[in-house]
Amino acid sequence: MIRFTDNTFSDNYITTIGVDFKIKTLEIESKSAKLQIWDTAGQERFKNIISSYYKGAQGVMLVYDITDIDSFDSLTSWLIEIEKNAPKNVYKILVGNKCDLENERKIKIEQGEEFARQYGMKFFETSAKDSTNVIEAFTTMTKELIKNNSKKEMKNKKNIFIDNSNIKKINKNIGCC
Repeated sequence: MIRFTDNTFSDNYITTIGVDFKIKTLEIESKSAKLQIWDTAGQERFKNIISSYYKGAQGVMLVYDITDIDSFDSLTSWLIEIEKNAPKNVYKILVGNKCDLENERKIKIEQGEEFARQYGMKFFETSAKDSTNVIEAFTTMTKELIKNNSKKEMKNKKNIFIDNSNIKKINKNIGCC
């Protein structure tokens, strides 16, 4: 999140406790999208606090550390939390972070790709340290959210279409006294 919003990285980053957020505006295909990005702590002890933040989410990035088997193994339980607490059609992306630490890798790229495929998500391996695929992951999500919102707008416009001929018929049938 910090690499994307502030274009900075620190080796001394303090792990998120609870929730943190940043705002960033992107220009995508001549549309301006103001993103409110929430970084929720990935530790099990914060699950109850975090679940309420899913309610208004349009998109979720599930992030695991490619050097930490436990973070990958906990993805399924986080997905369950998202399914229970987020809107029905929330857009999801799987992100394997720290791809700059190839020599410490515990999770193969193929494992991440398979997990993403199994749950219908796009997959990226990123590095906050050297900025690999960070912008691409956020841009991909933003494009999908814009596309999904455009579809909803079109659907909503169809739902509020009024056929004047029916209104006239109804008015003609209304009697007095």
